[in-house]
Parts: sequence; C-alpha cells; structure tokens
Amino acid sequence: MGTAEADHSLSDSGIQAGRSAGPVVPRLILGARLRVLREEKGISRETAGHVIRASRSKISRLEAGRHGFKPRDVADLLTLYEVTDDAERATLLTLAEETNTSAWWRYYGDVVPAWMQIYLGAEQAADVVRCFEVQRVPGLLQTPAYARASIRIAHPDADPNEVERRVKLRMTRQQILHRQPTAARLWAVIDEAALRRPVGGADTMRAQLRHLIKISRLPQVSVQIIPFDAGGYAAESGPFTILRLPGGQLPDVVLLEQLATVLYPGKPAEIERYWDLMNKLGLTAESPDETPTILHRILQES
Repeated sequence: MGTAEADHSLSDSGIQAGRSAGPVVPRLILGARLRVLREEKGISRETAGHVIRASRSKISRLEAGRHGFKPRDVADLLTLYEVTDDAERATLLTLAEETNTSAWWRYYGDVVPAWMQIYLGAEQAADVVRCFEVQRVPGLLQTPAYARASIRIAHPDADPNEVERRVKLRMTRQQILHRQPTAARLWAVIDEAALRRPVGGADTMRAQLRHLIKISRLPQVSVQIIPFDAGGYAAESGPFTILRLPGGQLPDVVLLEQLATVLYPGKPAEIERYWDLMNKLGLTAESPDETPTILHRILQES
C-alpha cells in the first residue's frame, strides 16, 4: 500500500472526513489490514501472538477490531509481516493511535454497556443503515416522547435522570441522518403492528406517526410498511439491523438485539443470509411511495 493508497483508505474510512465514529472503525480497519498482511505471509496467529507477547486468541480479537492497539505491538507485527514502506507503516501506526481515542458516547457511559459500543461506533460511521422492526418504531426514527415511553418500558426501574440520558443518547444518534455532507442513508422496514401499538398513549403515537410521514419524505430515508394483509412473512429471528461501513473494505455489521445483550453474526454466510432476508422483507412490504398514504390512514384511525 503506497502513500496515495494509504491516504485513500483513511479518507474512505471517514476518519479524515470528521465522522464521530470514535475508536471502533479505526479498530476494524486496522484489524482487517493486519489480518490480510499476516495471511499474505502465511504466518499463524500463534506466531504473531508470540511476537507481541500475547496469545493466539488476542490476535484473533485484534483482527476482529474488538480491542485497541498498542503502537508498539503494531510496529512489531508490521516488522514480522515485512512491511517496510514508510508511508504504509505511518498510516497504520496512526490508526493504532486512533483505536485508543475516546468516543463521544463515553459521556453516556452509565447507560451504554460495553456490548453496545461496537454498534454505536459502526452506526455513527455507517454509509447505509438497514433495519427491520416488529414491535417498535426504529430508534433512528423516534420522537423524544416516543423514545421516552419506549425506554420506560424497557427499563422500568430507571430513575427519571437515567431515562432522560437514554433519550438524549438516542436523539444524538439520529444526527447521522442529517450530517453534512455525508448523511447516512436509512432503509427501514416496519411491521404495521408497531405503528398501531400506542406506545406512550394516543397523543404520543399520533405525533410519532406525523413525524414518520415527514421524515420518510427525506431523500436519504426510505420507510416501508408490511401491512397486516400481507400475511405471514420470513423473519422468525425478530428485529435486526445491517450497517454498511464506508470504503468498501470492511464487512457489514449485523446486529441482533436480545433482552440484555446483542449478537453480532460475523461469518460471511450469516451476513449474506440477513441481506437476503432484508431483500425479501422489502419485496413483502409496500412500496416506499405508499408509506405516507398508509401512515395517514393509520393516523386517521388512531
């Protein structure tokens, strides 16, 4: 990787573009590049781990972007992989420094569990967000009042201050849809049941529906609704989200929400399966052009 290519990779990653992705995307980029370099030389994870005084499993975690990097370790690995180009070494060592920076959501550390940090970093850097929801309006499309009601349901023991911090975090996440000039594109498929369930009461729900009508008209937002009369459809796994990261060099991030944690299916076949499912859901749902009409009808009936 020469100087021009190295600079291009950093720019594509969104780091130079000033995206607030925190350390997650630099970790993913650096981990992926080190894995390629290691495999090109036919070096085992055990050997790489020995060089940085670590285990095979730590190399696996580093290559998956799950931890920050020590510049010394990266320098030792680059020497092992016979990377002598000064520009590439400088670029990768810069990324190593980025992997240990603080993310903006650290301010919300009391309400952001460790397992959510990877997702937040990837979401903030994403070019495209695709999601499917059954019971709730997607978080990126919620009004503050609807978000507040949803959070109270999910966290019944939370005090008012914690609830408000969670609401503020959710509203802050929504800025990816409005950032300039690199607004993320959102494609959401929502079951009609989520739009008829009056979370927070009738007034809150009507305001939420009006908000969906407005935001669905934005060029970067596509909302599709699966109506009741569509019958059964393939989505037994429940709600899920797929994030596409910038640059075209990193795999998509799939998120499956659980009661108290999340799952990140990472195998190519698993990611492909969710892509296929998302496409099928899009074919089952009504066209995005029909969304305002459907929402107006639900609004009138609510």
